[in-house]
Amino acid sequence: MMKETNKDIQDNKLVSIVAYLPILFLIPLFVAKESPFARFHTNQGVLVTIVWAAGYLLLAILPGLISGLLTPLFGILMLVLFILGVVNVSNGQMKPLPVFGETQIIK
Repeated sequence: MMKETNKDIQDNKLVSIVAYLPILFLIPLFVAKESPFARFHTNQGVLVTIVWAAGYLLLAILPGLISGLLTPLFGILMLVLFILGVVNVSNGQMKPLPVFGETQIIK
């Protein structure tokens, strides 16, 4: 895989933002498959989607009061991670997200 360049970053910012949307997160793999920048952010987007899905599944099986208290907090956390990812793309950075961002699923 080639190293990201300023041209790669500029050409693939928009498609890299799409990587953070839960339903559309794999689109950058098809649109910009040779871009290290897009692949990095697709990996981050996949991680966010996995955490989002697993978190809401877990919250769905927790008893009512606990789930009722944690669900809004989890939603805020997911929104913060989404915003951090989009800000990193907008700034042209390949900066891992906090906690799980170092995990690599897509190489």
